[in-house]
Amino acid sequence: MKREDINIRDPYVLTDNGKYYLYGTRSDTCWGEAYGFDCYVSDDLKEFDGPIEIFSRPNDFFATQNYWAPECYKVNGEYYLVTTLGGDNFKKGIYVLKSTSPTGPFFLYSERLSPKNWTCIDGTLYFDNNKIYLIFSHSFEDAIDGTGNGDGDFCIQELSTDLKKAISAPKILFSPKDAAWAKPVPFAKEEFGIDGDCYFSDGPSLILGCDGTLYMIISSWSNFGYAVGLAISESGKVCGPWNLLDKPLFPENGGHGMFFRDAQGNLLFTLHFPNDKYAERPHFWHIKEQDKRLALGDEII
Repeated sequence: MKREDINIRDPYVLTDNGKYYLYGTRSDTCWGEAYGFDCYVSDDLKEFDGPIEIFSRPNDFFATQNYWAPECYKVNGEYYLVTTLGGDNFKKGIYVLKSTSPTGPFFLYSERLSPKNWTCIDGTLYFDNNKIYLIFSHSFEDAIDGTGNGDGDFCIQELSTDLKKAISAPKILFSPKDAAWAKPVPFAKEEFGIDGDCYFSDGPSLILGCDGTLYMIISSWSNFGYAVGLAISESGKVCGPWNLLDKPLFPENGGHGMFFRDAQGNLLFTLHFPNDKYAERPHFWHIKEQDKRLALGDEII
């Protein structure tokens, strides 16, 4: 099937043995009961085989909704799917599923990685020497019950090397409110009953540039809706401090992006666009690196 026929949110690409494995949130079950995850396989990011169901919800599975933002990592020859899971009787959190193949089947592997009493979404991993870090969004939804504020903080925790549990307390890296382009979400009162300014945050993704610069992309709300911005680590380390750039990388109606490298080592970028229910599609761009800045190049079509 063609790229434009794939209806997913939150695209994530694993490059493995010359092939591209595309994962994402099923658009049709994003906002209600959810049943599984899929993978699409390509040689060129234009034509894909799939969908291949890589996880199908067991009858007695604890999580029944919010099957969001699966990210697949190959570690020591095995495959780990970092994802958000939720249900009616507990807050959304980050978990890991595991398989011996990028196309599954995947099975629940870890305990809950993010704090139990926090609403957390969109976990991503960063590997630094022998340490593994989980970066995620602490959702502004926790402002409702007083366990969080409306800042939509991005947080970090160190994980055990087997990816089964968190071994450090969460630390705040920054909030999207620190970016000049980010604006409070206009629907916080209507949809969530939250008074005051609330900043939407999701889709963190990190990449080390060719010159050693450490970048993170994030999604938040702008004057033009869903948008993707850039942050740069001043220390070159994942704990920052982080400097959020004034202008977004992708400014309007598209979001939850990630960087990856193709089979030749070139830096690419993907996100879903438009950000309209049941119309979301993955798109791919080449990225230009220059003077510690990243910019969109040609789109792969």
